[in-house]
Amino acid sequence: MPSNLLEFPGSARAQAPFVSFDRRELSEILRIYGRMVASGEWRDYAIDTLKDRAVFSVFRRSSEMPLYRIEKNPKTARRQGAFSVIAAGGLVMKRGHDLAQVLKVFDKAPRAV
Repeated sequence: MPSNLLEFPGSARAQAPFVSFDRRELSEILRIYGRMVASGEWRDYAIDTLKDRAVFSVFRRSSEMPLYRIEKNPKTARRQGAFSVIAAGGLVMKRGHDLAQVLKVFDKAPRAV
């Protein structure tokens, strides 16, 4: 008599591993996001956790394409750094090993009054 085994839906083997931002990384990203929302430049965001990378997308309006994508990609961690900021057209604005340094691309130069 053959036995038919079924995998339980909530088991660890049934769930595929995925990349995500940890609490410290998300805190740094949301600090920048809050500052840009307060200045009126950004209005919405989305977080995607995929198998190969985590993406924090920033929108001016939720119906548009993202202005910027902040990505965490462990595959590039040894070579170029796991973190990158990518503009709407696909231009990599900054890439590196330290998220705080990568997010400095959003710091504005002081203006003369």
